[in-house]
Amino acid sequence: MTIEALVARYGVVAIFLGAGVEGEAAVVTGGVLAHQGLVSLAGAMAAAVIGSFVADQLFFAGGRYFRESRPIAAIRRRSAYARAIDLLERYPRRFIFAYRFVYGIRTVSPIAIGTSRISQGLFLAVNLAAAIVWGCAFSAIGYAFGNVFEHWLAQIGTERLILMGIGIAVVAVGGWFAWRKWRERSA
Repeated sequence: MTIEALVARYGVVAIFLGAGVEGEAAVVTGGVLAHQGLVSLAGAMAAAVIGSFVADQLFFAGGRYFRESRPIAAIRRRSAYARAIDLLERYPRRFIFAYRFVYGIRTVSPIAIGTSRISQGLFLAVNLAAAIVWGCAFSAIGYAFGNVFEHWLAQIGTERLILMGIGIAVVAVGGWFAWRKWRERSA
């Protein structure tokens, strides 16, 4: 089976999972795949919307039902949690709509909202509206700039692209370990 066939077969599933776990990069990539004709744009958008919505509902439920557990208590001690709660209390609807567009608080925010007094119904409604806007917007960005991405890939070549990917992965893993070590020392 070729890579194109795999992407055509499982691309929408990957976008769904990526939207919930990774975020923008997965959704923009879904738009690029739609531009290339490997998945439909509507399918990429739907997967992005549903993946983001479902993941955030699960994070909200986790915050709501496990707020006294150790993992949630650890999250509640983070500075990002404090920032999220402060903004949530001042602007509840706007915060619920906008958090997924703000780097650094996307994952912790629905957990923080789950530990707050925000009703499940309010979160569900605003989360759905935000997921629709976010998923469609970032898929459209990938689709609109798909030709730029294709041109860039053609200029680089397959071998260089693989080497760049390996280099980026090594730097990312090294950076993550360095960041963890720094956080341990500063804590």
